[in-house]
Amino acid sequence: MKVGFGKSLARVLKSQKKFSRLIEKALKAPRNKAKRATPTLRAGKPTLVETTAFGTNPGRLIMKTFVPTARLPKNPALVVVLHGCRQTPESLDSAAGFSKLAKDRGFVLLYPEQRSANNSQRCFNWFRPSAVARDRGEMLSIKQMIEHTCEKHRIDRSRIFIAGLSAGGAMTAALVANYPPLFAGAAIIAGMPVGSARDAMSALRAMKSGVTPPSGGWGRAVTKISSEVKTWPAVTIWQGMDDRTVNPVNASACIAQWLEVQGIDESSGRAEEKPWGRLQSWRAADGLKLAFYSVRNMGHGLPIKMRDATKSRRSEDPYVFAAEISAPAELLRLWGLKRPMP
Repeated sequence: MKVGFGKSLARVLKSQKKFSRLIEKALKAPRNKAKRATPTLRAGKPTLVETTAFGTNPGRLIMKTFVPTARLPKNPALVVVLHGCRQTPESLDSAAGFSKLAKDRGFVLLYPEQRSANNSQRCFNWFRPSAVARDRGEMLSIKQMIEHTCEKHRIDRSRIFIAGLSAGGAMTAALVANYPPLFAGAAIIAGMPVGSARDAMSALRAMKSGVTPPSGGWGRAVTKISSEVKTWPAVTIWQGMDDRTVNPVNASACIAQWLEVQGIDESSGRAEEKPWGRLQSWRAADGLKLAFYSVRNMGHGLPIKMRDATKSRRSEDPYVFAAEISAPAELLRLWGLKRPMP
């Protein structure tokens, strides 16, 4: 028995090392025709504050927040942002400007952060069943962060929104699947559908080539988690047309998943050609249910609209790109997070 256990452990360690090398190779040089975005917060950057006592934290994650106390309303909204592999909250925030938007519009910003001790590439472990099961692992850690923030800052619980990039996008989908009543809106950016992988190696295969829909369709992977839920938050899906890290076929799977979950006929959607790419949207009587932003000339990352796209200074975050549309600004528009009246 001891010999068998030793061999099994060796195989697990070998698999983990192989996954680490492959994900590092996949993320080493994102291919993108657009310019990398110049960070918007180079001077006087807002500081993200770490909180250590927010719960049992079974996923051993780090909690960071930005609270614009000068312009914070009595019951502010909360925006949760999940970074991708090889990113930090600071690198993503500096390039994308979420904290600047929080300061301008008076909402609280929460950044869960992955530790390299949990994943050598700092990816959220969206492909591990133990990490994304309800009230377990990383899933519970993020929920505890949200609850702590809500209590401390008297958050309007009807205005909690979440967005995630890459591994963070896949984790966003898992959070919505597990806790749909918690969120008023969600954005899956270059992410993966719920149920597309069960371990590191199947995750890499899915990212590269996509996977066959599970028995019963993509929607079943979500509805079997939250079978009693009837109302779901509006979901937006974002994908670069030139993404070589997460195959765009995964965006199609994400669309199929959330259409099935919400009982929407795919043919009822509307398609529009935009200067930045293509927008598909599905609406109901009570508003937007699902939207897909397919961004032209963009690889694996988050699009930011630049005032001066001719600038060529390298971004502090290689997964934030200059484009003809800004995902953060568009999300705040969809979520109704406007500048407060003077």
